[in-house]
Amino acid sequence: MNILVTGANGQLGNEMRRVSSTSSNQYIFTDVAELDITSRDSIRRMVNDNHIHVIVNCAAYTNVDKAEDDFATADLLNHKAVENLAVVAKETDATLVHVSTDYVFQGDRNLPCQEDWETNPLGVYGKTKLAGEHSIQEVACHYLIFRTAWLYSSYGKNFVKTMRQLTADKDTLKVVFDQVGTPTYAGDLASVIYQVIEENQLYKEGIYHFSNEGVCSWYDFAKEICDLSGNVCDIQPCHSDEFPSKVKRPHFSVLDKTKVKFTFGITVPYWKDSLQKCIHELEQQSDLLK
Repeated sequence: MNILVTGANGQLGNEMRRVSSTSSNQYIFTDVAELDITSRDSIRRMVNDNHIHVIVNCAAYTNVDKAEDDFATADLLNHKAVENLAVVAKETDATLVHVSTDYVFQGDRNLPCQEDWETNPLGVYGKTKLAGEHSIQEVACHYLIFRTAWLYSSYGKNFVKTMRQLTADKDTLKVVFDQVGTPTYAGDLASVIYQVIEENQLYKEGIYHFSNEGVCSWYDFAKEICDLSGNVCDIQPCHSDEFPSKVKRPHFSVLDKTKVKFTFGITVPYWKDSLQKCIHELEQQSDLLK
């Protein structure tokens, strides 16, 4: 089986490369230099030339704040490019595995979000990601959509790496406590996608929620990052309105993972355990650079 992975240089793409390294299937990793997913013809050539059976789309426009001023680019990558992938998947009878976000929800209910809940994104990022989901469903290719949240890894730019640096450099820091969700280690999400492919469970089509287990605020997350990193910093909780932003973020976007656990028979790691694993990887990387 041949699997095409887009967005290979991002957090999830890198983790997909790592988890699939021992597979007997052929994984082909591409980023913008190898494949322009905004070009349907380019995707078509790539898929046909390599006899692709599965497309794993890890590419996205993820700068939530910048998206408010750059709708065209966000929509191109999060919506129109996804439609291109879906159309080619439909033409070739391939399965599209797509990654979406908790930002498709308004986040005003203090209950874990279920897959069939009404969506109501608050900003451009969430709206374009939801449009991408809708395009997949309208094209009606074979698909699995995994909505996730607060993604981080030892690769790329993310909250964990930023907080490790800030808490090492600063004596005090303010972090919002009125936005609640669950962090997701990209390695765990990659493992689930890999398992679904390798165990031939792609026929279980639909939308699934995946994040790590547990609940925390950004403040709690930052405190744990600081402690596990061995840094000393006085982190103070604050309200979101102390950091004015063009986009309103969901205040409660914990994802209900009952469906993904039951359908694929997986156990989801607790967020603190996965964070500890990631920080250990970051420390190993630092040791190699010394």
